[in-house]
Amino acid sequence: MASVLINDTTLRDGEQSPGVAFRASEKVAIAEALFAAGVTALEVGTPAMGDEERTRIQLVRRHLPTATLMSWCRMNAGEIRQSADLGMDWVDISIPASDKLRQYKLREPLAVLLDRLENFIGLARTLGLAVCIGCEDASRADDDTLRQIASVAQEAGALRLRYADTLGLLDPFATDNAIRSLRRDWNGEIEMHAHNDLGLATANTLAAIRAGATSVNTTVLGLGERAGNAALETVALGLDRCMGLDSGVDFSQLPALCQQVAEAAQRPIDAQQPLVGEQVFTHESGVHVAALLQDRESYQAIDPALMGREYRLVLGKHSGRQAVDGVFARMGYPLNALQIDILLPAIRRFAESWKRTPKDYELIAIYDELCGEPLRQVGG
Repeated sequence: MASVLINDTTLRDGEQSPGVAFRASEKVAIAEALFAAGVTALEVGTPAMGDEERTRIQLVRRHLPTATLMSWCRMNAGEIRQSADLGMDWVDISIPASDKLRQYKLREPLAVLLDRLENFIGLARTLGLAVCIGCEDASRADDDTLRQIASVAQEAGALRLRYADTLGLLDPFATDNAIRSLRRDWNGEIEMHAHNDLGLATANTLAAIRAGATSVNTTVLGLGERAGNAALETVALGLDRCMGLDSGVDFSQLPALCQQVAEAAQRPIDAQQPLVGEQVFTHESGVHVAALLQDRESYQAIDPALMGREYRLVLGKHSGRQAVDGVFARMGYPLNALQIDILLPAIRRFAESWKRTPKDYELIAIYDELCGEPLRQVGG
């Protein structure tokens, strides 16, 4: 199976999510958990943030001597030197690709920036760093600007271009066109950096790979500025299921990794977060449950065991008679037709009143109340 590099940026772009601030111990622990889950390339921070951040980057390096680590830098010689001193393997040198960002951030013409960029790439290579050029706001840059950046980067010896949809403006079709256009002017690695403002970050990331990108940025749970980034868990499984590509990720470790990051970020995991949310392998609809009782693949394309999980059948407003019979039977409590007819409307009323599905002990309590005798478990 062909492979794709995931260069995860939870520890850099993910931490830029408003209110998220990892302690040093959390940063190291998350890095170790990512590495253990098969994510061996990590963008770990921004040296320009100061001594404390640089110390934390150095800690990650010390704990993960064999990981491929990258720092994010501006077009600044001091930051590039700091990256080398911190033991980074790669440096991402960011250049504003769009006219708007160049105007408001650097106020310099493109020709001047390109001359400076060439010098910074040379400095980084002299210091032993592999170079990625981060084309910030590339999705609002014109093709000629990206062509010029690619030409200078290639001549100076950069190995990778990062195409950053910084504002999350693209759809998969526009992403495909953009990456194919860039590929015509650049022979090296292309890395897709997608934001999720339109809910399309994962789709755009997969589209970029199909169009010729060789690596992608992700964050655990899609953490990041505004609406976040492409989520590690959906990108990794999407690469596997939709494209037959190996990312090296151990899917069974993702639920624990996501919970660890959620706790460090103080961001509870949404119940319907793809792949790792509490309810994503839970079924209530009567038609679905009836089918699942016969065939697990009838309404479930992803085996929860892949994520180290199991699927659950629950009862609620949308349950049918077969579902009630099946769920009670799975608990070890066989019902007759009259009992099912009595229980079904009560279960639906419970769901409407409490705005949730009843737990097993609550189902048994409903039976005791309505059917007049304690429910005895078969074999219990």
